[in-house]
Amino acid sequence: MASPTSDRTPDVRWLPTGAEAYRRMLPAIAAAKRSIRFEMYIYHADASGGIFRTALTQAAQRGVRVQLLLDGLGSGGLPADYWAELRAAGGVVRLFNPLSVRGFLFRNHRKLLLVDDAVAFVGGFNIADDYNGDGVTQGWRDLGWELDRPDAVKQLATAFDGMFRAYDLQHRLLHRIRLPLHRAQPRHPRGPVLLGAPRLLRNPFGVSLRQALRGAKNVQLISGYFVPNFRLRRALRRVARSGGNVELILAGKSDVPIAQTAARSLYGSLLRAGVKIYEYQPQILHAKLAIVDDVVFVGSANLDIRSFGINYEVMVRVEDARLAAEARALFTADQNHSAQVTREDWRTNRSWLTRLRGHWAVFFFTKIDPWLVRRALRGIS
Repeated sequence: MASPTSDRTPDVRWLPTGAEAYRRMLPAIAAAKRSIRFEMYIYHADASGGIFRTALTQAAQRGVRVQLLLDGLGSGGLPADYWAELRAAGGVVRLFNPLSVRGFLFRNHRKLLLVDDAVAFVGGFNIADDYNGDGVTQGWRDLGWELDRPDAVKQLATAFDGMFRAYDLQHRLLHRIRLPLHRAQPRHPRGPVLLGAPRLLRNPFGVSLRQALRGAKNVQLISGYFVPNFRLRRALRRVARSGGNVELILAGKSDVPIAQTAARSLYGSLLRAGVKIYEYQPQILHAKLAIVDDVVFVGSANLDIRSFGINYEVMVRVEDARLAAEARALFTADQNHSAQVTREDWRTNRSWLTRLRGHWAVFFFTKIDPWLVRRALRGIS
């Protein structure tokens, strides 16, 4: 997939595919002089994982401070000695929220690389062969940003450091990381970095996205997992009913079938309001992109309940007309690989069994999963 035009915001650069992200991240690691902060949900012991492991180890051997934070569920399958050489070179590897019955539901879904407190990489891509492709002929469809704007890099570094200290989610550390997040979120989120965490009453990404949608005229969203709350669905319907253009690219293929079942169950009211829905066909869709007029959001969060109030997430918000135009060029390219879902198509495929499965899937993601999280949070507060 071709990169957007080179006439772009100089401190925000597109990573239009997972393969391109890897091609930019690895040289940044190789050029690091002082520090590397690396935060991933999924890290596999495959060819791609091996390449990054070697690069990180070599950086540590050069004297670079290497800190690696991996999620205990997404990266829990790595061999026990997988990071032995990196640790021997002075690197620090921590597993966020190691698996336990009580803390199983809280996952660190962030994807973040920071080098020398100067450049940051954010997006939907994890470290695994699945993401090392163009999203059309091979590999999952993903994208991200390379940022060297100081305000964003500083916020991202602070966010990483807090998670790195609280990696095991012990009682006092969890309390320490949750309370500042609860207290610090203003009614109108400011700054480019939007952090999500369990049980936030006002999820910064959700709040900022809904604010952008008020009075919006041109909206494009890409999400591989789509089970948004009622307020976001209502906001999208309002834009469409007021004459705005609302287009969604969602998963045509999914690695989580129940999530796709839930998403398709929600199409009806959106289609009736005039929202245009497309399903991406070539590969599994994993990208996270929101474009609202001249505002663009990129990061790790899906448009679902888990990203809006259960997982730890990071999104970056930038308002820039050129960047929005480049984002729409990427959206159009994905649209050309997608099949539109019409109201007639949707109704034709709504057998009683399909409806029943859809209702149960939506109930699970919007009611049962949040209820389990609330119970677990009470147990460790």
